Amino acid sequence: MKVGFIGLGNVGGKLASSLLRNKFDLTVRDLDSNLTKDFKNKGAKIATSPKELAEQVDLIITCLPSPKICAKVMEAEDGVISGLSKNKIWLEMSTTDESEVKRLGKLVTNKKSIALDGPVSGGCHRAATGNIAIFVGGERETFEKILPTLAAMGRKILHTGELGSATVLKVITNYLASAHLVALGEAWTIAKKSNLDLSKVYKGIAVSSGNSFVHETESQVILNGSYNINFTMDLVHKDTSLFENLAKKLNAPLEISPLIVKIFKDGQKKYGPRAWSSMIVKRMEDLNNIEFRADGFPDELIDNEEEEKGYEI
Repeated sequence: MKVGFIGLGNVGGKLASSLLRNKFDLTVRDLDSNLTKDFKNKGAKIATSPKELAEQVDLIITCLPSPKICAKVMEAEDGVISGLSKNKIWLEMSTTDESEVKRLGKLVTNKKSIALDGPVSGGCHRAATGNIAIFVGGERETFEKILPTLAAMGRKILHTGELGSATVLKVITNYLASAHLVALGEAWTIAKKSNLDLSKVYKGIAVSSGNSFVHETESQVILNGSYNINFTMDLVHKDTSLFENLAKKLNAPLEISPLIVKIFKDGQKKYGPRAWSSMIVKRMEDLNNIEFRADGFPDELIDNEEEEKGYEI
């Protein structure tokens, strides 16, 4: 299967690199020529437009920063949809809006091609090693057809149901991660002001009922002081807004979600849209005139687990 990958940013570049590392026939496209040049040097082919890429491959993967950018890549005159033909597959790996992926999915289907949504979860450090989780929505037969490709990019792969279901699940998990991160800011505040040993607090939370994936990962770069989680404030604001908009669409009144959106809006205003998302806890540091620091924690997360071939869960 010939694979095309559009969007070589923080996550997309790592997923595409996993395909190259696993010897896939790969064609890439990104507006940043430095990124595409690097992939060309490693053996990938370069497409001059999304349309050209779609014409040359069997599976087109998009991994882009926002629904607006994805719509442009798909619907422009030289976009993906213009290059589609019978039985080609589009896999949307961006974190996007359910209604938007379904809308674009109809346009793909009109070209006798097949649409799937396949967002990832688990952090950039796991995307780099092919150990990230992948949720996939869309017809089962096509999911099985591209499973070897998915297995090269991720470890645990879940077929969630119809097109759009993976996107909804991803938005839910991202909301939970954001809520956990905000709560950690308050937890670290109480630990620090109680004069506890923060290294021991980290270990204690990790073995307790209060543990979370966010604590195991992001608390490390918070305690280091780098905050470098390879994910930025504007992306979290986008994700929490997607969750809030979904709740409104479903007429589901919520209590915590509006506050999370407000907090990340404030964090973005204070530290800038491209600040690392883990810096949201700095609001508590600044408010209380303290710092959450401990020795022995890394300035950036690295996945030390060996790469494993992915499998369906």
